[in-house]
Amino acid sequence: MLQIKQDLLAALADALRTLAPDQAATAVFESPKVAAHGDFACTAAMQLAKPLKQNPRQVAEQLRAALLAAPAFQRWVADIDIAGPGFINVRLKPEAKQQIVGEVLRAGERFGFAPSNGQRLMVEFVSANPTGPLHVGHGRQAALGDAICSLFQTQGWDVTREFYYNDAGVQIQTLAHSTQLRAKGFKPGDAEWPSGEKAPAYNGDYIADIAADFLAKKTVAADDRSFTASGDVNDLASIQQFAVAYLRHEQDLDLQAFAVKFDNYYLESSLYTSGRVDAAVQKLREAGKTYELDGALWLKSTDYGDDKDRVMRKQDGSYTYFVPDVAYHIAKWERGFTKVVNIQGTDHHGTIARVRAGLQAANVGIPQGYPDYVLHTMVRVVKGGEEVKISKRAGSYVTLRDLIEWTSKDAVRFFLLSRKPDTEYTFDVDLAVQKNNENPVYYVQYAHARICSVLATWREKDAGDEALLAQADLSVLDSPAAQTLMLQLAKYPEMLTAAADGFAPHDVTFYLRELASSYHSYYDAERILVDDVVVKTARLALVRAVAQVLHNGLAVLGVSAPQKM
Repeated sequence: MLQIKQDLLAALADALRTLAPDQAATAVFESPKVAAHGDFACTAAMQLAKPLKQNPRQVAEQLRAALLAAPAFQRWVADIDIAGPGFINVRLKPEAKQQIVGEVLRAGERFGFAPSNGQRLMVEFVSANPTGPLHVGHGRQAALGDAICSLFQTQGWDVTREFYYNDAGVQIQTLAHSTQLRAKGFKPGDAEWPSGEKAPAYNGDYIADIAADFLAKKTVAADDRSFTASGDVNDLASIQQFAVAYLRHEQDLDLQAFAVKFDNYYLESSLYTSGRVDAAVQKLREAGKTYELDGALWLKSTDYGDDKDRVMRKQDGSYTYFVPDVAYHIAKWERGFTKVVNIQGTDHHGTIARVRAGLQAANVGIPQGYPDYVLHTMVRVVKGGEEVKISKRAGSYVTLRDLIEWTSKDAVRFFLLSRKPDTEYTFDVDLAVQKNNENPVYYVQYAHARICSVLATWREKDAGDEALLAQADLSVLDSPAAQTLMLQLAKYPEMLTAAADGFAPHDVTFYLRELASSYHSYYDAERILVDDVVVKTARLALVRAVAQVLHNGLAVLGVSAPQKM
């Protein structure tokens, strides 16, 4: 059916060129707002009415006549209606919709995938400071980043998942000092414990765990390092290295529990040790895009649309935080990533203009608008009707591990992806564990399990062979419920493309819920395991195709497709 739609669009484009050769009318089909009106809708007649100086319905009549004469429309279209001021509604023959079943079954897990486009994409996400367990906001970012990667992989991109470790800031010093105090026997509330914004400390129980293991001279291994504690409470350098390795290991465990795997970890500190930060500053100097004022070095970021020039190097000689970001993104470009997406919290919005300004000013060939950003809001967690704000382990926030343990990896992923990233979201723990239709992930997974149960019964009773379903006679799939379901299947590839283009994995969750709803309606309308072998085989082929698309869509989200529930 995918090729059929392309053939129909090509015929529509030909008709538009003939009807209005001087107008750039776009050949596009929309989904009718009311399903009973048809399968495809076209508004081109209303768009062409004014330049052609004709009534929209007159234009629609001419367009309808041209389409009815086109071979593709004669082959696959049952009827073309004109409605309202000039809407053209196209109703497909059942045979056209039936094609999608075989297409899904033949493609299997690759259904919806485009061929390789030869381009490289990097998505940088989570990128948490190694100063504590991952919180729920990191979880939203992990779900978003991983799903966006999967979406672009369906579109033929060579995708790299990267985690940028901010291991060179004041937070690391605070971590080391907090751990040292715990190792010396002090705790939050003691006179010796820092308090207030000017002298912060990390109060969570995890700091005590780190200190205890440091005193025990334990060895901890993270993704790229292994470190053995000295046990000396006065050895602040050893404490810092041990604490960072310890928390990187803890974050690794959080990510494993969430089934997120990164291809590469990039250290902020390496930008300094490799000389990349100094090199980036030198590029900006040589380009004439900096100036000295009041003992500081400034970037002429207003030349690139920023609301004011930005300090690059402060009076004390240290760089402001956006400078290593510029160096990091020059490194991304030089590593061959023609497209880069950063998943960050909305609190990072202010950095976008200055990072992009720095990249343009560096004059290294990076295109405007590089990198892309997807900004997300934080997540409220509600349990038992009340907001949960504090985790004993973390001290001041709910951790990702808390949420997974309270519900499941699948529920957390699906729920955190079910809204646009920049909209506020409340995670209802009680809803996430319900086993009914109110729980969206349960609703979708149950549709898949329900189909698997039907197929299992067929295999057991009739010794059915699923490999033969691709050759089923589908001509008997002509009921309204079956046709609705097939049309929904056919929307999957275009939905993936649009979701990737818009960095919108929430579109996948919406689609899966709609597909599950169409399947449940079909299941209620028609018995599948009937006595008539031809009808039974056709209906089994249809629901097997539905199961495949549910499986594929859930896989994009990183959610499992259980066979039993």
